[in-house]
Amino acid sequence: MENLTEEQIAEHLKSLAGWSFAGNAIERHFDFKNFLRAMWFVNAVGYIAEAMNHHPDITIHYNQVTLRIWTHDTGGLTERDFRLAQNIDDMQAQETK
Repeated sequence: MENLTEEQIAEHLKSLAGWSFAGNAIERHFDFKNFLRAMWFVNAVGYIAEAMNHHPDITIHYNQVTLRIWTHDTGGLTERDFRLAQNIDDMQAQETK
């Protein structure tokens, strides 16, 4: 799998609300009502990541969760990273309906 160029990354980010380019990764911060909601979200992300065999770095601080995604094998961003981010966003959108 090939790393994306900065132009390709910028184009992909246009379709992902809240995600930003941070070094060699994309990152998004989520705020929840409480710790249990944050943990529910983290567990749901875990299921998505496991199904895709592509795992984000996850930071939890009480009701705040930060996800950082990149392709570890290539040391940069690939199409796979943006698919994972989109799947997480889709899950989050369904949960908030």
